[in-house]
Parts: sequence; structure tokens; C-alpha cells
Amino acid sequence: MRCTSQTRPSSVRVTMAPAFRLTMKPKATDNMTHMMVDFSQERQTLQGLKFLPVPRAPEIMLIDCVVMDNEVTVSWKMPMEDSKIDHYILEYRKTNHEGLPRVKDEQCWEKLDNIRTTEHTLQGLRFDSKFMNFRVRACNKAAAGDYSDPVTLETRAFNFSFDSSSSHLNLKVEEQSVEWDPQAGKALDSKVKGKENKGSGTPSPKRTSVTRSPAPRGARDRFTGESYTVLGDTSIESGQHYWEVKPQKDCKSYSVGLAYRNLGKFDQLGKTCTSWCIHVNNWLQNSFAAKHNNKAKNLDVPVPDSIGVYCDFDRGQLAFYNAENKQLLHMFKMKFTQPVVPAFMVWCGGLILSTGLQVPSAVRSFQKTENGLGGSNSSLSQQDPTVACDTICFYEKLPSVDGGSLLP
Repeated sequence: MRCTSQTRPSSVRVTMAPAFRLTMKPKATDNMTHMMVDFSQERQTLQGLKFLPVPRAPEIMLIDCVVMDNEVTVSWKMPMEDSKIDHYILEYRKTNHEGLPRVKDEQCWEKLDNIRTTEHTLQGLRFDSKFMNFRVRACNKAAAGDYSDPVTLETRAFNFSFDSSSSHLNLKVEEQSVEWDPQAGKALDSKVKGKENKGSGTPSPKRTSVTRSPAPRGARDRFTGESYTVLGDTSIESGQHYWEVKPQKDCKSYSVGLAYRNLGKFDQLGKTCTSWCIHVNNWLQNSFAAKHNNKAKNLDVPVPDSIGVYCDFDRGQLAFYNAENKQLLHMFKMKFTQPVVPAFMVWCGGLILSTGLQVPSAVRSFQKTENGLGGSNSSLSQQDPTVACDTICFYEKLPSVDGGSLLP
């Protein structure tokens, strides 16, 4: 009888298994070369690679660094020539500490990336700190190197804000701006009257003077009446200082200048021997004049969009410039006998203050020339601040919206 796969005995199937394994046995050599992967091409490629070294730390050339016109130019060099440098990273931060940067400083580092040269100028800075720290690092296509040793540059400038405790009630004052608000004083006056009349059967008598909010202890009284004035909160006792003032587009009248702290609360800038200013009037008829001690000198120059104010306390000079092109508008020459403060008057409009500015190089150069402008301004120069001021007012007074009078 012939066996089929279904009837084949188990002993036959077992004897066939070893034969099957013999036919599938792999052929192997002693060193296994037939099973090795060929990396020769990859090895050759890796051996041909040239790795870029990490750049060395640059060296800032302190002698070539310049601080001028609210710009800082920082210059550096590599300790040895490196043609593989791709760009530099410059970092800076403001500080009030002289010397090396502190670990816990009040400001974080700000970064300027992708600088292609070994010199960079930071423009349009506001110097609201005494110093600035700088450091730089070099970068190639592979890595960034170590930082240079940091350097500290002096960036002193005159910083101040409007003194809200001195401002007229009709002036809305912030740190760097002041705006005339005709309703401010009336609103406060009505609140005071409301408190007085509360619980009373009869109204309080009509007041003849403007009600003032109490000033902080130790502060001067607020300006009142038609003296829409506010002072700066920082006195000038020595040195050279500069700041700029920009009026709002539709400002009707404003003054910019200096005054002693003892300026009376009813006094208007330029009408006393303790204040100096230039005054712009855009109400009814336009005028542009320098004012001091109740005298005025018309200025035959266009009114600039922004006014620069320069004070040299030690030499007794107060000069006004076109802030854009640094054209001289007017200069006062006098002898200061006590500290002065920036002073401002504004009516029907507002002013924006810019501080933290260095004395511009153009202004500094002009002051050094001493080209004899004092003669043209002698009629407004103060010879002795202790001399009594002329109390006669010859300025034209214009009607105001409430039926009173207003000095433009």
C-alpha cells in the first residue's frame, strides 16, 4: 500500500528533518569578512572635514569708545586675526554703579546681534542712568565665543520731571507731559464747596480766590490766578545742562525757561526778575519773544517745532535753540545767585518734555566761540538779582473764556 502525506508514518517525517537542516547551513569564514559593512567612503569623508575652532573673546578698545549727542560708539578688536568670524554680538545695560558690572544689577543685558564690523554706534539713547556696561562676543558659522571683558562708560545727563505739587490747578501734569485743563480747577472747587455746604441750611459765602488742593508737606504752594505755571522737580546748582520741549500742535500759548524757587504763586514767567523765558503766542496774533523782568524782546526767527534749552549755571548763560537744526534763538547772560529750576507755562494746549539729554556737540561748540551775543541781549540781562523788579506790566491782556483776562 502506497503512503500519502495524510497517512505517512511519523517516523518518516522525523528522519527528513536533519536532511533539511543540512541543506540550509550557512557558509562562514574564520574572519567573517563576508558579513562586514564597508565604511571606507564614510571614513574618508569624515577625515576630510575641518572643524572651526571656537572664536576667542574680543577686546573692547576703551580709548576708541565715544559718548556724544546721546550716542555711544563702541569699538573692539580680536586678539589675533581670525578670517572665519561671521558676525559679532554686542550687549549693553544701564547702571548707576561705576566700575565692573555687578552680578545682581537693576537692569538686564540688551542684545544687538548680527554686527558685521568691529565698531557699532547706538543712536537715540536716553541717558537716564549714570553709566552703561558693554560686552561683545565673536561668532563663526559653528559657535559663539566667550564674552569680552566688560567696560563701563559714563553717560551722565540732566534728568527731571514736572513737579505736580507746584502746578496750577488747571494743569494736568504727568512725569514728562503737561496739559491745560480748564475744568480741573472748577471741578475741585465744586467738590470743596459741596463738602462745605453738606448738612448746612445756608450755602457758604462766595469765594473770591481760587481754591487750592493741599500741597505735600515741604512743597511750595501751587501757582494760581493766571499763572498757569509748573516747575521742574530738580534744581540746577552747577554745570551745563540741556533739555527739549515740544508743544502740542494746537497749543495757543506757552513759555519755556528758568526761575528761582521763590517765584511767587501769582507771578508769570518773564514778568519778574527771578524768571527768564521765551514765549510763544498763537492766540489772535502770533508773537515770539524773549521775556525777563517785565521786558520783552521780539525774536525775528521762525518758531521751531521743538525748543532746546541750554543752561550753563557757572558762566551765567541761558540759551534757547531750535532743537532740530540747533539754530540759536536767544541767549540770556546773567549771574545766578541761587539754584534755578526749569519753568513752564502753558495755556490751551500741552507740552511734552524730553530729558536725559547730553549737551549737543553743536551747542557746546557754539558756546565755546563766545561770539559776543551778550550785547544784543543786554536789555534783558539781569545785572543784579537783588534789585527790585519793575511792577508795571506792559503786556497785552486778552479776554479768556470765563470773562476774565489772560496773559498769552
